[in-house]
Amino acid sequence: MSALTLTPRALYEEVAELLRQRIFSNQLAPGSWIDELKLAEEYGISRTPLREALKVLASEGLVTMKVRRGAYVTEINAKDQRDVYHLLSLLEADAASVVAASASAEQLQDLQSLHQALVAAVADTDEFFELNERFHMRLLEIADNRWRDQLVADLRKVMKLNRHHSLLKSGRVAESLREHQALMDALLARDPALSAQRMREHFANGLEAAR
Repeated sequence: MSALTLTPRALYEEVAELLRQRIFSNQLAPGSWIDELKLAEEYGISRTPLREALKVLASEGLVTMKVRRGAYVTEINAKDQRDVYHLLSLLEADAASVVAASASAEQLQDLQSLHQALVAAVADTDEFFELNERFHMRLLEIADNRWRDQLVADLRKVMKLNRHHSLLKSGRVAESLREHQALMDALLARDPALSAQRMREHFANGLEAAR
């Protein structure tokens, strides 16, 4: 890979994004040691911006820094997984309730269009993951609470460490689509309590599949 060139954002942020995508694609697997010298040489940079990038990823929970041993891709245990799903369920159920109560017709149509795109992408796992994330983030955007958005964004980064595991299980994609449809039905009916319930059920089923 040729040396990285500086864009308007800081070099360490560019490096953090490159490493983030490697982690999400499993090129850097959970538990693996991050070879700083090798990466610095590959990217054509010094170790300073690389170390700053690793600090960013550590703050997101994607990297674990070990004293005198360096940086490792974070491994998520069963309790971590339960905790992340629990918090996402609380935050996104609350957002679903807000959307059901206050979204405009155009905003609900945005969500419906994303849901329809999800249905069409059922045979393409990578596209399905991307559209699923867009659906959830659009719902949060409509709910319009930047503090909740930031919490969810960080939690979803951690969830991506094992993102393929649950949906790759037999039948889980179809189940997830049915859950999304039930959520959409509740949102379109403008039922805040039912929308929150459907979102909680969606995360509960996702956690069960991920175990």
